[in-house]
Amino acid sequence: MSRPEILRTVAEFRARADQVRAEGGRLGLVPTMGALHDGHRALMREAARRATATAVTIFVNPTQFGPNEDLARYPRDLDGDVEQCAKEGVAFVFAPPISEMYAPDERTRVHVAGVSDALCGASRPGHFEGVATVVTKLFAVAGPSVAVFGKKDYQQFRVIQTFTRDLLLPVEIVGHPTVRESDGLALSSRNRYLSADERRRALAIPRGLAEAVSRFTAGERRVRALTEPLERALDEASLRVDYVTVANADDVTPFPTSVSTGPRALLALAAFAGTTRLIDNVVLGEDPAPLVVG
Repeated sequence: MSRPEILRTVAEFRARADQVRAEGGRLGLVPTMGALHDGHRALMREAARRATATAVTIFVNPTQFGPNEDLARYPRDLDGDVEQCAKEGVAFVFAPPISEMYAPDERTRVHVAGVSDALCGASRPGHFEGVATVVTKLFAVAGPSVAVFGKKDYQQFRVIQTFTRDLLLPVEIVGHPTVRESDGLALSSRNRYLSADERRRALAIPRGLAEAVSRFTAGERRVRALTEPLERALDEASLRVDYVTVANADDVTPFPTSVSTGPRALLALAAFAGTTRLIDNVVLGEDPAPLVVG
C-alpha cells in the first residue's frame, strides 16, 4: 500500500493533474473537507472505476460556514485521512492552506440561483455560495476530469451539477448513492459529534424516511401524507427539526404541502440531535428505503 503524494499548492496540484492527462490518463476527483469515512472511500472507489488516477482534495472551506456554525471544531485529521486514501489507491491528496485558495483581497463568489434557494440554502445563508465558489476553484485547478459527490448532500450535488453545466466547466459530475451504517444512519463526518443517546435517537431519521418510501411505493402521492411519518418520527425522538420538505428532484423546488407529487420526488430533511445538525434524503420513486434493523 503506497502513500499518496501530498500536494499543498495550487501549482503542484495543477501540474500533477496535467501530468495525468499528458500521459494519456483520466483524472478522478473526490473533493472533501476531510474527516474521511467509508462513505468517502466509496466515492474514491467510484472515481477509480472511471479514471486512471484519483485525487482527493481535503480542505475545510471557511466560506461555506456561517458565523455561528462549527468551522472551528470541524474534525481535522490529515494523517488519518491520508491513511484512508492510501487504502483506496489514491494517487495524490491536495490539502492546501486557506491562503492558497483565497487571496487576502479576494472578492469573487459563485451564486447558483434557484436550486440553492430552499432547504439548506434557506437555513444556511451563503452556504452554497461558499460551496460553489470553492468547488469551482478546485475544478479550475484540476482541469478536465470526472468528479464524484455523495447524494447524501443531495442539494449540494444538484448545485454543483448546475454551475458545472452553466459555466461550461470540463468536468463530468457523478452522483453516488448515500452510504449508510447497517442500522440505516447515513454516514457523515459530523456523526462523531453524537453522544450514544443522540446516536440512538438519530435512527428516527432513517425510520421516518423508510416509512415515507413505503407509503410512496404503495401509491401515496400527497405531500402532506409523505412528510407526516418523518415529522412524527423526529418528534418522538426529540430531534429538533430544521426542515422536512418534498421537492422537485431535479431543481430542488419545494412542493406546496397541499399538492400531490408525480412519480419521482425528493424527500429531504435537516434536524438537530443535540447541537449536531444532520441531513438526509431519499428520492421517492428512485431510491430504496434506508435499511433499518430492529
